[in-house]
Amino acid sequence: MAYIRFQSTAPTPDGRHPGFLGLINNLSKAGRLTPEEEDFRRTTHSWYEAHHTNPTTVDATVYDHTLNPGATAWFKDSATRLITRAEGYLQILEAHGVGCTKVVALHPPGRIIYEDGDQIVVVPFQ
Repeated sequence: MAYIRFQSTAPTPDGRHPGFLGLINNLSKAGRLTPEEEDFRRTTHSWYEAHHTNPTTVDATVYDHTLNPGATAWFKDSATRLITRAEGYLQILEAHGVGCTKVVALHPPGRIIYEDGDQIVVVPFQ
C-alpha cells in the first residue's frame, strides 16, 4: 500500500507543509476565491464531510501540537474517490499561484496515531 498527500511546495515559517484543504481554506479566509471557486470549496468540503472521517471527531487530540507535533494526514492509495476529488482543489490552487504537490510514500511516513479505511495520520519521523 502507498500513502498519498497533497501539500504545499513551500514550507511555512515553522517548517510545515500544509495540505490542500488548509491551503484552499487560507485562500477562502483571505477572500481570494471567485464566487464559483468558493461555491466549489463549500460543496466539495460538504462532500468530504459526508464521505470521509475527520480524525478529530474520533480523537480530538490527533492534531494537538504538543502531543503530536507535525501530525499530518495521508490518504491510502485505495481511497480513490477521495483522491480524485482533490483535483478540483489543485486546479484552484494552481490558478492562484499556490504551489501544491502530490507526495507518495510507500511506507507510513511517520508514527501512525490514527487510521481508518481511507487514511492515516502520522507524526513524522525525526
